[in-house]
Amino acid sequence: MILQARNIVKRYPGVLALDRVDLDVTAGEIVAVVGENGAGKSTLMRILAGDVAPDEGRLLVDGEAIRFGSPRDAIDAGVVLIHQELSLADNLDVGANILLGREPRTGPFLRRAEATTRATAALRAAGLDLEPSRSVADLGMGTRQLVEIAKALSTEARMLIMDEPTSSLTAAEADLLFETIERLRDEGTAIVYISHRLGEIERLADRVVVLRDGRFVRSFERAEVTRERLVESMVGRDLDADAGLRADVVLPPGPPRLEIRGLRTTRHPAHAVDLKIRSGEIIALAGLVGAGRTELLRAIFGIDPRASGEILVDGEPTRIRQPSDAARAGIALVPEDRKADGLLLDESIAENLVLPGLARTATGGILRRRPAERGLAETLLGRMGVRPAIPDLPAGGLSGGNQQKVAVGRWVGCEPNVFLLDEPTRGVDVGAKAEIHALLDRIARSGAAVIAASSEMEELLAVSDRVVVMHEGRIAGELTRHEATESAIMRLATGGVGSGDVRRSETAS
Repeated sequence: MILQARNIVKRYPGVLALDRVDLDVTAGEIVAVVGENGAGKSTLMRILAGDVAPDEGRLLVDGEAIRFGSPRDAIDAGVVLIHQELSLADNLDVGANILLGREPRTGPFLRRAEATTRATAALRAAGLDLEPSRSVADLGMGTRQLVEIAKALSTEARMLIMDEPTSSLTAAEADLLFETIERLRDEGTAIVYISHRLGEIERLADRVVVLRDGRFVRSFERAEVTRERLVESMVGRDLDADAGLRADVVLPPGPPRLEIRGLRTTRHPAHAVDLKIRSGEIIALAGLVGAGRTELLRAIFGIDPRASGEILVDGEPTRIRQPSDAARAGIALVPEDRKADGLLLDESIAENLVLPGLARTATGGILRRRPAERGLAETLLGRMGVRPAIPDLPAGGLSGGNQQKVAVGRWVGCEPNVFLLDEPTRGVDVGAKAEIHALLDRIARSGAAVIAASSEMEELLAVSDRVVVMHEGRIAGELTRHEATESAIMRLATGGVGSGDVRRSETAS
């Protein structure tokens, strides 16, 4: 037994995050820890990794009681946490990030050849064919996540804690990671794996531990693991998440709510994008990492400048030079990286929820009305199911999934005409994912046009009226709800031709 947690209790103001939780982890075993957002998973992992001290309970490593005063203590004991949110330094190269704080030196001088060798070995162990001299700032999010994993592997840890490690990875990158995890397990490394993607749990886990509301619910051995059992244990009810969510939708005739003509992003200036989306429609934007989905959404919203092109809202040409122009035109964007771009983590949940709509609640659009803001925040907290529903709690104190609910909910109060979402359910549990999908359906049915870029195939198929697939900055084709299959989407995403009646998006109306 590498690590044992006994009767772990952790309290925060107004919240009992963990209530006498036990966990055992053995060498050569993959233990998955699952539960809804707010169940206590991340808090427990941070305690195991020395980030947070428990209020009660104890930890044992190799049968000996131990107290981690810092993450360095945990690393010295062989326990390393790979956080869901990236922590790489953009101003350093890949090799420097991997060995940061552990560089081989002779006195003050870096032994560069040895550093390069060690960093290269860690990258290969993570399945990355990448030069250590590459700048982290030039890497996409999927590659950055793999570098984080290489950094953890470079410590020769006996136990790795992985918190949503595939949230930013393509299917191919995820397969490489799974192979690495299984190889490490076979070599004797203990793996604690947190993921909301239950297919990954079914593939990888030797044992699954379920938490709910900060308490241990039950444990499943590998042979007992099914999606239905996990969902029922996690949420306490059966979920038929998105079955038939858009099956009854018949789009009314009329002009498009949003039209993009000849839009070229600075990342892919050689390819013009043409796209039309009508009131009440949900378009899923598919494509591999680097296909240009994020760049397209950022250009529409005015974050990044357009190389060329025109944007029309309700048939009227709309000049969008910055996000405030887009917001005034009734366009909202939930970005991919909620911590860097979507939320003010040091501000309260309430402040984050009301910020985009301050002008709507203010007297004359100028003087803030705090009671109205408070009422709006409390309404949105209830609609989004944020837990804990404490308006004055800093947004940074929420779990990743509840932060995502706030990032989506802050725009809901503005009632946008066009809703853009980049990975809308990244890091969100199955219950919250169903709630967000239902919310997008309600937004569309209210008359808005919705574009959701997603890397999750199930999500693409569940919520969309059309799937528009991007490849290397251009629209490779589109599929109706009935034509969209995983194989058809992947053929287009990899530059091939999809099956069925695949149309170029330029001809869509």
